[in-house]
Amino acid sequence: MARIRRMTKAQIAECFAIFAKTIEPKSELKWESPLDLVIAVLLSAQATDIGVNKATRPLFARCRSCEDYLELGEEGVREAIKTIGLFRNKAKHVIGLCHLLLNEHGGEVPSDREALERLPGVGRKTANVVLNVCFNQATLAVDTHIFRVANRMGFCDEKTPLATEQALLKKIPPEHLKPAHHYLILHGRYTCKARKPICSACTVRACCNYTDKID
Repeated sequence: MARIRRMTKAQIAECFAIFAKTIEPKSELKWESPLDLVIAVLLSAQATDIGVNKATRPLFARCRSCEDYLELGEEGVREAIKTIGLFRNKAKHVIGLCHLLLNEHGGEVPSDREALERLPGVGRKTANVVLNVCFNQATLAVDTHIFRVANRMGFCDEKTPLATEQALLKKIPPEHLKPAHHYLILHGRYTCKARKPICSACTVRACCNYTDKID
């Protein structure tokens, strides 16, 4: 495939102005508390939001605090999330996360990156989602959808998620930075798909520099 030409500042501004009118910037994971969210995002690795929501609905009804998870135990968490990929490791992380939250944060989810990334199973991407969705910080969690969309459309031309994140943070208009994560992930999930992007129905087609558009 030919090298993608980078979008201009004007193209990026137009693209996000359109996103703001056509996409509701909202997480598709179901949650009520910061603890719900960090666990849901942890569980969503290599899993769909639909699958995670199905598993967490009864789990979140049962567990409303770190103590509830520890009472349920690792085996109980495994049973609750067994329909999700990598459920054994994820159950271990959930229990370890709850132990650390109780021991170091009084059972509350911290609102700073360093503390979040010290939690078992929480990396930069998960921390960025929690900071953005729960604590209203202008962070950008680059998952496979955002990495694809950003580099396919020409927002940037980077080889890694971290480099893509850093490039996007510099390029996205400040007024759109907070909801940008949702705009890009939902655009990638439903329109700019991996194997067959729906270019014919794309609202930002005119701004996009993708050279292999599908009509």
